[in-house]
Amino acid sequence: MTKAPGSRAGKSSGRGQRDLRVRVKTAKGRKLSSKLWLERQLNDPYVVRAKREGYRGRAAYKILELDDKYRFLVPGARVVDLGCAPGGWCQVAVRRVNALGEKGGKAVGKVLGVDLQEVDPIAGAEIHQLDFLSEGADEKVKEWLGGPADVVMSDMAAASSGHKGTDHLRIVALVEAAATFAFDVLEPGGTFVAKVLAGGAETEMQAMLKRNFDKVANVKPPASRSDSSEKFVVATGFRGRQPDPDQQD
Repeated sequence: MTKAPGSRAGKSSGRGQRDLRVRVKTAKGRKLSSKLWLERQLNDPYVVRAKREGYRGRAAYKILELDDKYRFLVPGARVVDLGCAPGGWCQVAVRRVNALGEKGGKAVGKVLGVDLQEVDPIAGAEIHQLDFLSEGADEKVKEWLGGPADVVMSDMAAASSGHKGTDHLRIVALVEAAATFAFDVLEPGGTFVAKVLAGGAETEMQAMLKRNFDKVANVKPPASRSDSSEKFVVATGFRGRQPDPDQQD
C-alpha cells in the first residue's frame, strides 16, 4: 500500500486539501480488477464505518437504513435472517429488537440466523446451519423461535455466472423461494425484506408479494453502491398465505 502521490511532501489539491484516498500497488500476480476492488473497499466510507462500529460488513447499513424508514425491527420482534453470513444483518437486528435485553422496560426480541455455511457466533443471536429449502425447515425455524416470526429478511444472492440476465433470473427465483418460506413462518401482519437485482423479470414475484402483503415497496438504500443494480423489496402487513389465482380451478 502507498500513500497518494505527493503526500509525503505535503502536496495538496487545488482546493487546499490533500488527496487522502488509499492507493493500492499492483502486486505480482494481482489482477487489475482485484486491485480496483481492494482500492474501492479501502476507500469506501461504509467499510470504514463498519470496522469502527464493529459490524461484520458494510451490508449492515443497508438493513439499518431500511429499518430507519419502515420500522420493522422493533423491540420484542422475532426475526429470521436467511443466508445470514457473515452476520451483519443479525448484529443490527439484535440491537434493534433488544435481543440482549439491554433496554430497560422494553420487550426482548429474538434473532435467528440460518445459513448453508457455518457462521461465527453473534452475541444475542441464535445461529443454525440449515438449508431453508429443505423439507421441514419452516417447522424447525418456528420451533427454534418459539413461535411464528414477525420479520423474515434475506440479503442472499445467487452465485454469479457472469451473465447479467442469468444472474437476475437466479436471484428472482431465490427471492421467490425466500418469500414462499416466509409465508410458512410469518405471523399475520409480519414483514418480508429481501435483496433483488433490477432487471425486468420480477413481475411475477412482485405480484405474489402484493397478493400476500398489504404494502410492497422497492427501495435502493443509500448504502447500496450507486453502480450496483441491487434494490430491496420491503413487504409489510402479511395477510396470511393467499391462493394463486392462476393455480385455481
